[in-house]
Amino acid sequence: MNAKFWEKINLVAAFVPIDFNAAAQTGDWVSLENYERCAVIIYGAAGSAGTDVTVTITQATDVSNSLSDAKALNFTKIYKKEGAALTAVGQYTEVTQTAANTFTVTNNEQLQQIYVFDFGYDDLDIANDFDCIRVTVNAGSAAKVISGLYALHDPKYGTNPLPSAIVD
Repeated sequence: MNAKFWEKINLVAAFVPIDFNAAAQTGDWVSLENYERCAVIIYGAAGSAGTDVTVTITQATDVSNSLSDAKALNFTKIYKKEGAALTAVGQYTEVTQTAANTFTVTNNEQLQQIYVFDFGYDDLDIANDFDCIRVTVNAGSAAKVISGLYALHDPKYGTNPLPSAIVD
């Protein structure tokens, strides 16, 4: 099948480009109820000193923004591009870490970055009805513009248009 991009991938804003300048940003919850996978994409401009990036991923049972049941979503693989100019970085580097729900990169404040965290539906605690995720990014205390995007892919049901990921 030769499906078009928007028939395979549902893009949802976690947060729009914003100057973090001493404030962490928390994305909206998205549901994987109708999708097999979700890539969390963090895209950052070069910033000033003191802007190490820490990304935290959390899972929950619904998209209601309730933290009463939220818990860590551990991961080990991160795919990244970093450089003075991302236009000169052709391939992603795979980083492997000990299972944790956070990833921190230090000494990258003056580099442009793309970080990708890709989760399958079965990476969540589906036995306890966890099917939603969200991202929180903290970039320290200096100026740095970052945006976050969810790319929900591999829809479970071949619908056009794709089902919403911001409702359960």
